[in-house]
Amino acid sequence: MTDEESTPRAPGAPGLRERKKQRMYQAVSEAAIALFLEKGFEKVPVAEVAAAADISKPTLFRYFPTKEDLVLHRFADHQDEAARVVTTRPAKRTPLDALQRHFLDGLERQDPVTGLCDHPAVRAFHRLLYGTPSLVARLYEYQDHSEQTLAEALGGDDPLTARLAAGQIIAVQRILAMENWRRIDAGESADEVWPDAVAAANRAFGQLRSGLSPKHG
Repeated sequence: MTDEESTPRAPGAPGLRERKKQRMYQAVSEAAIALFLEKGFEKVPVAEVAAAADISKPTLFRYFPTKEDLVLHRFADHQDEAARVVTTRPAKRTPLDALQRHFLDGLERQDPVTGLCDHPAVRAFHRLLYGTPSLVARLYEYQDHSEQTLAEALGGDDPLTARLAAGQIIAVQRILAMENWRRIDAGESADEVWPDAVAAANRAFGQLRSGLSPKHG
């Protein structure tokens, strides 16, 4: 028995099999992204990624249904993030207040998801992502999933109203992140962009708050 197998697992923590699976996802995704950054997304066949990761092509597709998912894996944990923020918020905090605070915290940490990160590796990854049409299209599918889960978390008597609210919130987060990334890509530092990014986020969430119903805002 290995040390990892014999180590007690904390309640709610992933088991050994799940941890191995997560490591596999990470290793294959990183190998793929390195190749895509070196040669270009369209010029690297999936078979080459599988060879670099030392797995078979069928095994790769068991982990990643599409070639695009090899890149978008980095966003996989964020698909349900907005929903988690809403469902785990303090009882007296509104969903929109919780989401705004979470986004502002992300700006403070320079979380790449907010677009406010000038680390060279993150900048290269974002150029790959936003410079590849098929990746952008796949990213929209991830965001659609985010809207669905957020709408479910918002709840209410009218599912359409919840979905409309979720769509507006996810769109605002996307637009804010894209504006931050646009300025970073143009050569500004994260520290230079940060004050404007905070002001823009507060303004955008203020506009959401004035337009959404009391229940969701």
